[in-house]
Amino acid sequence: MSELSLPVTVKIGFGGDYNPEQWPEPVWKQDYELFDLARIDTVTLGVFDWALTQPAPDVYDFTLLDRIVGRATAEGRRICLATGTAAHPPWLARLHPEVTRVDFEGRRHRYGQRHNSCPSSPVFRRLSAELARRVAARYAANPAIVAWHVGNEYGGACYCELCAAGFRDWLRRRYGTLDALNTAWCTTFWSHTFTDWDQIEPPSALTEHWRGPDHTAFQGITLDYLRFSSDAMLANFLDEKAAIRESSPDVPVTTNLMGMYRPIDYHRWAPHLDFASWDNYPPNDDSPAWMALSHDLMRGLKDGQPFWLMEQTPSHTACRDVNPLKRPGVMRLWSWQAVAHGADAVLFFQLRAARGACEKYHGAVVGHAGRADTRVFREVSQLGAEFDRLGGATLGARTPARIALLFDWDSWWALEISDGPSRLVRYQQVVLAYHRALWDAGVDVDVVAVTADLSRYDVVVAPALHLIKGDLPVRLAEVAARGGSVVTTFLSGRVDENDNAFLMDVPGPLGELMGVRVDEWDARGPEFVNPVLLRAGTDRIEVASRLVFELVIPQGAEVVGTYQADFYADTPAVTRNAFGDGEGWYVAAGLDQEGVSWVIRQVLDRHHLAGPYADVPDLETAVRVAPDGVRLRFLLNHRAEPVEVTAYAGGVDLLTGDRVEGGQPVRLDPRGVMVVREDG
Repeated sequence: MSELSLPVTVKIGFGGDYNPEQWPEPVWKQDYELFDLARIDTVTLGVFDWALTQPAPDVYDFTLLDRIVGRATAEGRRICLATGTAAHPPWLARLHPEVTRVDFEGRRHRYGQRHNSCPSSPVFRRLSAELARRVAARYAANPAIVAWHVGNEYGGACYCELCAAGFRDWLRRRYGTLDALNTAWCTTFWSHTFTDWDQIEPPSALTEHWRGPDHTAFQGITLDYLRFSSDAMLANFLDEKAAIRESSPDVPVTTNLMGMYRPIDYHRWAPHLDFASWDNYPPNDDSPAWMALSHDLMRGLKDGQPFWLMEQTPSHTACRDVNPLKRPGVMRLWSWQAVAHGADAVLFFQLRAARGACEKYHGAVVGHAGRADTRVFREVSQLGAEFDRLGGATLGARTPARIALLFDWDSWWALEISDGPSRLVRYQQVVLAYHRALWDAGVDVDVVAVTADLSRYDVVVAPALHLIKGDLPVRLAEVAARGGSVVTTFLSGRVDENDNAFLMDVPGPLGELMGVRVDEWDARGPEFVNPVLLRAGTDRIEVASRLVFELVIPQGAEVVGTYQADFYADTPAVTRNAFGDGEGWYVAAGLDQEGVSWVIRQVLDRHHLAGPYADVPDLETAVRVAPDGVRLRFLLNHRAEPVEVTAYAGGVDLLTGDRVEGGQPVRLDPRGVMVVREDG
């Protein structure tokens, strides 16, 4: 969709998830006074209000939500208004028990959790759409509403009979005939040929061959059920979006995604989102590279259109075994990192700490005591003031990337449901290693689907591209033929879109581009290391490799790295193949980060793409280009110590107003940030 699908704002949206229904109205007055101090201008309302707005099957009561929306409007806030369907109310579960989910072990869940609705339930679909219809009709004329928020963090597969029936209908549409389905699923294996659609069951723990959720002996069935589940939840989103559109045709609609979230293929969802938004809760408190990949992935969903950071904690989470506190300066730094990678809004969960239940200890801008003199509140206020000074300088700005990294949910699923070569290989970790190498080199990266247009990129990196579909091999070959570089890795080019092995040499349809053949592969435990010697001219480095070791037979490719141990010592581990005017790189081993970074740096150097601070550890750089052509260069110091570098170009630091002279030293404080509007 066009840029018009973004919410209309005059600056970066700043605020977050606000739940005034949890407190008496006198607290609201105090909250908005604090919001003024912190420059909070955007509130997300009504995310979990179904039980309040529909307390009984035929009763709708908007009295409280009217006051909440009215107060936010009167206080001059922009509103992202939710449909309230993120968790169904108790009466619905009691009247229609089939609306609750059934898990992989076959147990029907009781009421008492979120993500608690079966996506295939006709009752859930009807009632959730009706609530969205009524919410939109009631508030659509309110100009304070800049976006609609459907559901919340969609996820959680269901394996009930309703989903089984929905799965069979989905399969009929996909395959048309049982003959086509049996061929796709290779059902001659273990005498599983289906002769009637009703014989098909969802994957479950009740089969003998399983090793956890969504892992069964028939990987074609499992892969398709993952696709079906993603599509079933998308149908729920589309139900509500269509209901909203009846009375609100122009206000953009979104739902908050969760970055690298395995159960849902966000690329299948992307065309239906007016704008992407996501919730940033990294796995630990030292994850800037992980977050950079996630931001780039979310930006890539809408072909580089800016996104909203819908949630992040200002201090700590509450849902994990251990919930570390963000150190001073980290919240600000990570917020600016989101903006550097394409965020046009920075929002928190939560604005005021919940009084009870499981998130009462989750971090909040305003704590239970309602104080304005806490460290967290002061840091939030500082950030709000900076966003005010920035104004609309970054709104709509794009990332001028010449490098693409392919991210593919089908490959993720197919690789990790496979029996062999190794259950220890994790798709996300492989992709993260290659993105980390690009991030360390200070380059801007688009993380895109395998269906994306690749014609504008000089380098395409495709780690663990296990499943190959469509014309991707042709388009990758075109990148190399015109002078670009393509990098792929072990376990790539193995299976087709139905998860059946190609009847050709590994890496399948990528073989000609890579100039290699793989007949054998070795897999070992994480304690086993096979050193790999990497060589380019006089540059030599020995690195470790683990988990998977493919035995490569060059078919025209030049050997760049060799194994140093075992019976395949001195055989290729990394190769480079001349193809047209460009190159295809094949990394056959699970190199450590040093090795991955060395390979990526060789590729970048060929195209003169390494960033100006590529050799400064933990200094992140990113560029966004505003709609008027102005270049904005972000510098983010992820160290707890100051760093001094040479300014790449002259300009003005938009956070301080200070002049920056190109070629002159600039200093960043510990966890410091600069946003330089470059001259010219």
